[in-house]
Amino acid sequence: MVMPPLDHDCSLKQFVTELANRLAKLEHENAQLRKSLYGKKSERSKLPRVKVAEPPTPEETQATRRARAEAKAQTPTLRIEHKVPDAMRRCTACGRTDLAPMGPGKSTFVWEFVPARFVRHEHVQEVLRCRCGGCVVTAPGAPKVVEKGQYGASFLAHITVAKCADHLPIYRLEKELARKGVPVARSTMNELLHRTSNLLAPIWTRLLANICARDVVLADETRLRILKDASGKPKTGFVWTFGAADERGGYDVAYHFADSRSGATPRTLLEGTRGVLLVDGYSGYNDIEKVSSRRRAACFAHVRRYFFEAVKTAPIAEEALELITTLYRVEHEATERGLSANAKLEFRKQRAGPIRDRLRTWLDAQRMRHPPKSPIGAAIRYTLGQWDELGVFLDDARVPLDNNASERSLRRIALGRKNYLFVGDVAAGKSLAGLYSLVATCESRGINPFEYLADVLARVQDHPANAIDELLPAAWAAAD
Repeated sequence: MVMPPLDHDCSLKQFVTELANRLAKLEHENAQLRKSLYGKKSERSKLPRVKVAEPPTPEETQATRRARAEAKAQTPTLRIEHKVPDAMRRCTACGRTDLAPMGPGKSTFVWEFVPARFVRHEHVQEVLRCRCGGCVVTAPGAPKVVEKGQYGASFLAHITVAKCADHLPIYRLEKELARKGVPVARSTMNELLHRTSNLLAPIWTRLLANICARDVVLADETRLRILKDASGKPKTGFVWTFGAADERGGYDVAYHFADSRSGATPRTLLEGTRGVLLVDGYSGYNDIEKVSSRRRAACFAHVRRYFFEAVKTAPIAEEALELITTLYRVEHEATERGLSANAKLEFRKQRAGPIRDRLRTWLDAQRMRHPPKSPIGAAIRYTLGQWDELGVFLDDARVPLDNNASERSLRRIALGRKNYLFVGDVAAGKSLAGLYSLVATCESRGINPFEYLADVLARVQDHPANAIDELLPAAWAAAD
């Protein structure tokens, strides 16, 4: 259904307009419900997909196979020799039995899994006394991560990775440890996770501060249920993610937990900073420009999502999708060419600028043809409401077209939420967010999070506070 002509005037004009809005809304809700029940979750459209890169050449494929074979060769090998049975030690031609070895033998490999195991270290401290009875000397004990605790750094690193990287709820981890002969209560593991986060707090706090101080920051948020808030009742909390690349291109991720979705979180964390903040259209980010020197940039992926949802009730939305796809083609071409920052910005202005202008012309032409509360009407209104923010990528080559990196970083929160459902309270949420920050940054940079955590947990308490940057994942990997 389309809107009545602008010059149309009769007693039923307002009534027809309201009916058109209501019908469009109901059709969209029905389409969304049917999609959630029977449809695919993917947002792939009928348009040709953007070609990201050429398929690997045979030489590249062979190089990948060699690299994997070399990595497997580093695995510890148990050599098992198979002797020829006595019944077979006879020549079938002449009958002789003094057969000689021919080379080192025929080797084949079979991969077997050796289950992980825990080892209990017993530390015995020598105690000496003087015969006079006036002096007793005890040898120094082994350093402990947790004072008077029974669990070492590698144990704490294991349960942290299981929780934050593998998304295992505590009750599943409890069963795993019991199978390996180390029964640990859930309450004990929860306490260990909190202590681990407290020990690492100087590191993940510094990581969050570093990210928020960079020139281009990507942010997003998602919900995470709180079992008990300050009043003792369940409440919906939110995990905020902030991501940014450093000067070498390495991408870091940090999370922050809050008991609400208000704009106080980004306003507090980004106050006084400068640069660009790339986010969606949520109003919680509206005050950023008031408390900082940051310019807000908008996300084309969110714009595309609005038009994708409108296609079923308004096929003309395909035209907007095609223009947005063309923008991504230009961006991929600029990336494949490996252009410098200045050259990439000029390339964007020459190629993407006119496409953006065509999109604006299309939006202006379609705005009055559809009910404002219909799916396509909402998509047009959303896009026009952020039009200036959607053009920031034409002024700064470092600003990407979309905020997808932040959305990908929130997937681990969504996976964990699906498994463990909630956090106990706000303090537990903040502790978990800090551990997520270190694990996510390690995985983003190709660092083994277990090795990293096991090492820094043993060092962080004695490390100088003014040199805490040395324990951040990027610096740790560079020093290794």
